[in-house]
Amino acid sequence: RMPDSVPAADRWQRSSAAFSLHFLSLLFSITAFSSSYWCEGTRKVAKPFCTEQSKGDHCIRFNSPDTNNSNAVQYIWETGDDKFVERKFHAGIWYSCEEIINEEGEKCRSFISLTPAADQGRVLWLSIIAELLYIILLLTGAILMSVEMCYYSTVIDGLKINAFSAVVTVLAGLLGMVAHMMYTTVFQMTVNLGPEDWRPHTWDYGWSYCLAWASFACCMAAAVTTINKYTKTILEFKHKRKMLERNLKIKYKFPDH
Repeated sequence: RMPDSVPAADRWQRSSAAFSLHFLSLLFSITAFSSSYWCEGTRKVAKPFCTEQSKGDHCIRFNSPDTNNSNAVQYIWETGDDKFVERKFHAGIWYSCEEIINEEGEKCRSFISLTPAADQGRVLWLSIIAELLYIILLLTGAILMSVEMCYYSTVIDGLKINAFSAVVTVLAGLLGMVAHMMYTTVFQMTVNLGPEDWRPHTWDYGWSYCLAWASFACCMAAAVTTINKYTKTILEFKHKRKMLERNLKIKYKFPDH
């Protein structure tokens, strides 16, 4: 039997560090998965015709006061690039939203319907499934770590839970990395092969995308911390066991009369 001599405060400190990183990873992943700011950019669209309600630089103006008269010759002031306006948009795993010209609010549509047909059944759904499994494994790891922190039994039982949570955390990190890379591939293919009325003029990755990779970084840091805690505890056990065996040999060699 191994001696249960690792200080409880030291064990608690190591477990709380791993749990904090794991909880941050879970929080970041849920926030990123439910948001629609993985990618942001602008679309170049033609300006609508100006009306009495919509006047300004975001619509096409006429020099004819009687725009309802079809016989009147209407001259458009805007030419070339002046006939277009840039409309901001943001997209995520579930939705793609863009602003409405001359009005407040946004118009959203399903991102799944925008992807090419070949990707809807393969890469995109694999990415969604991988993201869901990533969150489930993170939740499982957080439960195991919390049980380990509140489980006041022998250290051996805690080590068993610690080893299992380390394996779960590593698997979650690998799934998260694959899921994020899959979505990146899907979005780039949608930009090139998606519908004409959606393709962006300029785009870049948004805060949700950065948050998803921050979740992956926290997950791997939690895995390293958990494995390090497990290894350090095992080494401490071996050291204590050697010290105990040495003391027993000395005691039997020189008995106390």
